[in-house]
Amino acid sequence: MSRPNFIELPARDLAASRAFFEAAFGFTMTPFGPTYACTLTGDVDIGLQADPQEATQAPLPVIAVADLEATLAAVTAAGAAVTKPIFGFPGGRRFHFRDPGGNELAAMQVDPR
Repeated sequence: MSRPNFIELPARDLAASRAFFEAAFGFTMTPFGPTYACTLTGDVDIGLQADPQEATQAPLPVIAVADLEATLAAVTAAGAAVTKPIFGFPGGRRFHFRDPGGNELAAMQVDPR
């Protein structure tokens, strides 16, 4: 079943944002290179994107799906515009889309283990 599993936040200063979430909420933020860090709880995780070329303008809800290509077809058939085609990242693949309300979201498929 598809479900929200991630919220990615734009971060102007990764170190400051990471320190904030660790101090305020006790999160453990795992770094993935110099511009990205996230929690890895397996529930609804928080990601911090500090690369201005990759960061969205607002928080990015990410929905976990079992079949990324089928979801892409369903999303476009339902009228959403794809804002970023399918791409890979450590641990999976995803694409971004804009819903009819103008919100940017992403769908992701985790790599098989």
